[in-house]
Amino acid sequence: MSDSVTIIGAGLGGLALARVLHVHGLAATVYEAEPGPAARAQGGMLDIHDYNGQLAIEAAGLTTEFRDLILPGRQAMRVLDPDGTVLLDKPDDGSGGRPEVQRGELRRLLLDSLPAGTVRWGRKVNTVRAVGAGRHEVVFADGGTVATSLLVGADGAWSRVRPLLSTATPEYTGESFVETYLYEADTRHRDAARAVGGGAMSAPAPGREIHAHRERGDTLHAYVVLAEPHDWFAAIDFTDAAAATARIAREFDGWAPELTALITETDIPPVWRPHYALPTGHRWDRVPGVTLLGDAAHLMPTNGEGANLALLDGAELGKALAAHPGDPETALGEYERAMFARSTEVATATAELFGDSFDGTARSLAAAFAGDGLSPH
Repeated sequence: MSDSVTIIGAGLGGLALARVLHVHGLAATVYEAEPGPAARAQGGMLDIHDYNGQLAIEAAGLTTEFRDLILPGRQAMRVLDPDGTVLLDKPDDGSGGRPEVQRGELRRLLLDSLPAGTVRWGRKVNTVRAVGAGRHEVVFADGGTVATSLLVGADGAWSRVRPLLSTATPEYTGESFVETYLYEADTRHRDAARAVGGGAMSAPAPGREIHAHRERGDTLHAYVVLAEPHDWFAAIDFTDAAAATARIAREFDGWAPELTALITETDIPPVWRPHYALPTGHRWDRVPGVTLLGDAAHLMPTNGEGANLALLDGAELGKALAAHPGDPETALGEYERAMFARSTEVATATAELFGDSFDGTARSLAAAFAGDGLSPH
């Protein structure tokens, strides 16, 4: 390749691609809209699977460092009925193959593994256009531009690169999370802490769920799941933290107080996270000089696979480019064929599993987790 690979987006997938390219002696430049690596919180816990995410970590040569990030005991899983009855209490015996790490710590590991200057911060993309011969020009919000012969959109759900390849746009799935945090949980939020236990906890009912993780330190991170239209959430004033908390909690009247405490005792204003998805099996015809990875390519409803697929996409694309020096089109074609098949298989399997065996109740979820060791996030 005559110039460095241009990657838009410094999420896990884009950074995994840059790292694998670096391992193989290939140059990459990552452009990221955020002003710096600490510009915002990077989300909560991730379970990194031995059949996809960990393969990417291995390809990046970071397995030893990754193991140092693993939080012991966090693969434990509890399922509770809304009345607080414990239906499943699976300890973390170390055999689950899905160790838990903090997303921000994993991102930092990838960032620190790259040569200085690889990531260009504060470079928000305005537009991207083809300029002929497989080359593309990226125009940034500050007026700067960069031209490249190999462009990778690792820029998430609302990718600015995707329109070069596809007319598909994400659509609301009909479900949102409302995110809360409880700090110093074992002393300040004892009932909630006991309900969550040492790892993850889910308490579902049809159209409603309270899910929580125990993160590093003494922190509980909760996701309150509601199957409601987008307009239902838009009518809630999330700038009024007390009113928004009370409105969300009202949807869980009658639930056990140790569960609703994960809403009412939040130490941060509740944060609305609407969920969007691209069509299952989203794909495109080969366009010279450009491709997508992660959510930009195959945004799915929450199923525990998004970060893992993004990591593997980045690693597999890096390996393909390294295997075909001087012939990026062959590399992109091989990568896309495998990525399309992989992401479609995951999306289809998830839909079939939860369509066939999960009726929204805690008992059916407990049975699914007991039988399959599924990821709750």
